[in-house]
Amino acid sequence: MTTAEDFPMRDSLIMLRRNLRHMQRYPTLTLMLLGQPILFLLLFVYVFGGTLGNGLGDAASPGATGRAAYIGFVAPTILIITITGAILGTAISVAMDMTRGIMARFRTMSISKASVLTGHVIGTLMQTAMGLAVVLGVALAVGFRPSAGPLDWLAVIGLLLLVTVALTWMAVALGLKAKSVETASNTPLIFTLLPFLGSGFVPNGSLPAGLRWFAEYQPFTPVIETVRGLLLGTPIGDKWLLAVGWCALFTLLGYVWSRSLFREERVR
Repeated sequence: MTTAEDFPMRDSLIMLRRNLRHMQRYPTLTLMLLGQPILFLLLFVYVFGGTLGNGLGDAASPGATGRAAYIGFVAPTILIITITGAILGTAISVAMDMTRGIMARFRTMSISKASVLTGHVIGTLMQTAMGLAVVLGVALAVGFRPSAGPLDWLAVIGLLLLVTVALTWMAVALGLKAKSVETASNTPLIFTLLPFLGSGFVPNGSLPAGLRWFAEYQPFTPVIETVRGLLLGTPIGDKWLLAVGWCALFTLLGYVWSRSLFREERVR
C-alpha cells in the first residue's frame, strides 16, 4: 500500500508552493533582504570607492583605478552578501513555523517529512536567484564591467547556486534550533559578517596580522576570490577547490543537523 511518504517529490512541490505564497503575502521581507545588498553596493562604490579603488593595486581589474576599479573588486562580494541576506528570511520562516505549531501539524499529516524542509530550501534558492539577478543588474548599471566568457559565467552561476544551497541548509538548521523568531533573525547574521572579515572589501594584505590570518582561512575568502577571478579574469589557482569544498561541508552539516533537529522535535 502506498502512502504520501512514497511521493517526496510531489510533497516537496506542495511545500514549495506554500513557501512561494508566503513570499507573495509578505513582500516587505523580500524587499528588505534585497535592499540591503543594493545599499551596500551603492554605499561602498560611491562613498568609499574612489579612495579604496586607488589602493587596490594588483587586486583590481587590469588597467582600472579609483571607483571603476573598486566596483569590479566589490561587486562579487555583494553577490555573496545577497545570498547571506536571503537565508535570513529562511531562518525566520522556519522559526515561525516552529513557534506557531505548524511543524507539529505537518508531522501528523500523511506527507513526506523531508519535503517540509526541502520546500524551504528550494523556495529560498528561487528567491535568491531572482535577487542575484536584480543586484547584478544594479551593479552593471553603476559601472561593473565583467570580462567573463560564457564558461566563466556558467561557473559563477554554479558556484553561487552551491553557496545558496549550503547556506540555506545552515539557515534551516538555525531556524529549527531557535527558541523564538527574534533569535532566528539574529543567528544567521554571522554569515553576513564574515565577508567583511576577509578579502570581500579590501585585499587581505592590507589587514593586521591576526585578522589577515583569519581572513586567509575563513570559508568566504576562497568563495569570493573565485567568483571575483571568474568575473574579472584574474588568477584563481586552487581557490575554487576550497570554495567547492566549503560549500559541500556546509551543505552536509546543515542537512544532517536539520534532519536531526526535525526528528528530535518529532520525538518530543
